[in-house]
Amino acid sequence: MEIRTLRYFLAVAREENMSRAAETLHVTQPTLSKQLKALEDELGKKLFTRHSFSIELTDEGILLRDRAEDLIAMADKIEQEFISLDDITGGDLYLGLAESYQIKYLARSIKDFKEKYPNLHYHITSGDTEQIADKLDKGLLDFLVLAEDPDPRKYSYIEFPEADTWGLVFPADDPLKNKKTIHVSDLIGLPLFCSEQAWIDVIKKWAGKDYSDLHLEGSFRLSYNGSVFAREGLGCLLTFEHLVDTSEGSGLAFRPLSPKLESKIYLAWNKYQAFTPIAERFLEHLKRSFK
Repeated sequence: MEIRTLRYFLAVAREENMSRAAETLHVTQPTLSKQLKALEDELGKKLFTRHSFSIELTDEGILLRDRAEDLIAMADKIEQEFISLDDITGGDLYLGLAESYQIKYLARSIKDFKEKYPNLHYHITSGDTEQIADKLDKGLLDFLVLAEDPDPRKYSYIEFPEADTWGLVFPADDPLKNKKTIHVSDLIGLPLFCSEQAWIDVIKKWAGKDYSDLHLEGSFRLSYNGSVFAREGLGCLLTFEHLVDTSEGSGLAFRPLSPKLESKIYLAWNKYQAFTPIAERFLEHLKRSFK
């Protein structure tokens, strides 16, 4: 199975049309059809269902698409790593980011670093810990920003300068606005939004014996989306401070939890990772700037 063939396959999966895919790849349609037929023969599975004017992936095709995307990303990353070995003014960095207002420290470090290495190119993937940790483990990322304690058996890491404060986001006209802090008793009976991972770990530990009385209305990977539901009166969002706009006129308010709940943020990387020169220099730069 060749990387080029997988690129052909992904183009057809994306376009859902053989002719359009052939145009984007700058190959003839017969050449593309021949390559995909050979791929199906090699795997012994039908990857597409062909209709009059479109192509639909089979279940086996969907599985291959998911695997091929990772393989192509890895191939591209390896190629860029070798290109950058002789580039003393830049290279490519791949970062996976959890949500935190402390990302500002990372952004400032990248800005300063880019002044010294103007040919630096950085690629950002955002998501919750489960999503981005999987990409780091597969070697698709150089660094990972975690909102939970890293596993020291797998990762090396440094702490961000501050901690993130947990609180509740709710409609600005809610009576909860009269409170200075939110206790677990205030949450009982409310429809709550939270990331699934934080709900079963961080919030469970904080709520203690009252956890079973709390109701998770829905889970969100991104706090912004949760805040939209909160603004529309569907529930209240448990999240970090500063992630969503709760200023006057936003239609939302924020109050910190009590007892105070904080989460440290970490920059992590695989413990035995072999860095490109630019990634190694960037890590040293970060360690100095975070101090």
